[in-house]
Amino acid sequence: MSNTVKTALLLGALSALLLLIGEALGGAQGMVIGFLFAVVTNFGSYWFSDKIVLSMYRATEVGPDHRLTQIVTRLAAKAGLPQPRCYIIPDPSPNAFATGRNPEHAAVAATEGILQILNDDELEGVLAHELAHVKHRDILTSSIAATIAAAIMMVSRFAMFFGGRDDDRRGGNPIAMLATIILAPIAAMLIQMAISRSREYDADAGGAAIAGSPLGLASALQKIESASHAVPMDANPATAHMFIIKPFSAGGLLGLFSSHPPTKDRIDALLHTTHN
Repeated sequence: MSNTVKTALLLGALSALLLLIGEALGGAQGMVIGFLFAVVTNFGSYWFSDKIVLSMYRATEVGPDHRLTQIVTRLAAKAGLPQPRCYIIPDPSPNAFATGRNPEHAAVAATEGILQILNDDELEGVLAHELAHVKHRDILTSSIAATIAAAIMMVSRFAMFFGGRDDDRRGGNPIAMLATIILAPIAAMLIQMAISRSREYDADAGGAAIAGSPLGLASALQKIESASHAVPMDANPATAHMFIIKPFSAGGLLGLFSSHPPTKDRIDALLHTTHN
């Protein structure tokens, strides 16, 4: 399935969820409000999702003399991609992601923490992984999923402070309200996470091809995994799927819905390519 189709299905599914939330909260009038909110959110997420996500993490653009930009410039040329914008996130936890609606409007963001713990070969592997996402046109789907899922979570939390539907002056339905508050964020997260796991393996393989070797990325994944447990990132759950490694640990049932494959499996897959 192409990423264009996935994006359309994702927008449709999450928009439908917004309509259901509106209907549960306010009946027919709430559904109309939900529809209008979905239209605005879809428009905004398509055109401005990169700016929204970057602003969530207070990312600052860096110039051509920065280590991050120099590596990205070299790798983008090897991959035949336009030069992405480069951003630094002021966070000690090591991580990185790519965003934007297409390769011509792509941005790559890395935390201060990842720049501190990785050598150039390892950082090159990480950034090549992110450029593989750009080349595969994963970034629009990821960015839209993050933006709309965040909106749905916000609406569901908002619902906790207000009553449910009041058609014909009847009281709200507490079961519908509870389902909206609990299930809507879960549904949004499951939809966005469903698009992520297989793409990480593809981006790992694509990144290894761009970098010319899988060893830098394999070593980087191991380092990031260890360091992120020691210094977890205060990340918005709606954006977790965008990072190269999930920015916080999720045990129990949440682990079943992880946006990333196990890091060990990813490293094994990368190292396996060196023997083929």
